[in-house]
Amino acid sequence: MSQPLARHERGEAMFKHVFGREPRPGSYPDFLKLTIDHLFGEIWTRPHLSVEERELIALTAVALARTDWELRGHIGAALHLGMPREKIVEIIIQLAYYGGWPVANNGLRIAQEVFAELDTGKDTDHDQ
Repeated sequence: MSQPLARHERGEAMFKHVFGREPRPGSYPDFLKLTIDHLFGEIWTRPHLSVEERELIALTAVALARTDWELRGHIGAALHLGMPREKIVEIIIQLAYYGGWPVANNGLRIAQEVFAELDTGKDTDHDQ
């Protein structure tokens, strides 16, 4: 097995572990390949941080960046990995002091929408 193939397989396995589903090519399959190979195959598989810690960091980063699409996906991933809703809300509330009130307000709105979609059984896959 070649090194690139092993990295890609590690990346796909990590993506499935985090999001609970297969990656979807979307409009830009080349970008998805880079995401799987490098982000999930190299960064997310590094030692010293657990998957849950990496998800907490990703959730925080996308909330601070106010990237709603990615925030939806990472809220779903956090829930998939077993993070309670209350913890997600508390993380976003704390971000008000580091990223500003609009960051927290936006993040809480997105979290509320994702939670409502889960409660009503709507499709909540928002990442990749």
